[in-house]
Amino acid sequence: MVFVTTSPSAPGPAMASSAAPGWPALDPATENRIRDSIGRQTLLTTLGVEIAGLSAGRVMLDLPYRADLCQQHGYVHAGALTALADSACGYAAASLMPDDRDVLTVEFKVNLLTPARGDRFRATGEVVRAGRTLTVCSAEVVTWADDGDGNPGVSLVRVALMQATMMAVTPPRQGGPG
Repeated sequence: MVFVTTSPSAPGPAMASSAAPGWPALDPATENRIRDSIGRQTLLTTLGVEIAGLSAGRVMLDLPYRADLCQQHGYVHAGALTALADSACGYAAASLMPDDRDVLTVEFKVNLLTPARGDRFRATGEVVRAGRTLTVCSAEVVTWADDGDGNPGVSLVRVALMQATMMAVTPPRQGGPG
């Protein structure tokens, strides 16, 4: 796993804990619940998204560059970046929910700041304000060119910002609709 060492969105060397420095660690049951949920997200597995860090109220997800995720000009498609940022926000909100609750996105706004070129993209989702029903989150998506080991070979570039609202829900029963 890749974690922040110098700034909240900068990649760095792997660490023993899954919590980002400066953010409270998740209890093991919540961390397992979040990891299991991410593993069941077929869109995230299709995109190749990897967990870069999990903390209470903060989630970092990485998307390695793939040519099949690009639009016609060779930049990573805004839809892939939006899915990455939305998922980081959703899991940041879910990390603060009790075991019997989950979240669904009810609204988001994305600013695409520059064309998405790089070897790896990281969305850092953070809870801005958690309520009983609605939770407001923000996400920043940065990119960098790898040095060959997944660490930045050049400085980070901010490519997108998101503000999102998540709603607490009771998850449906497993095994089918209704």
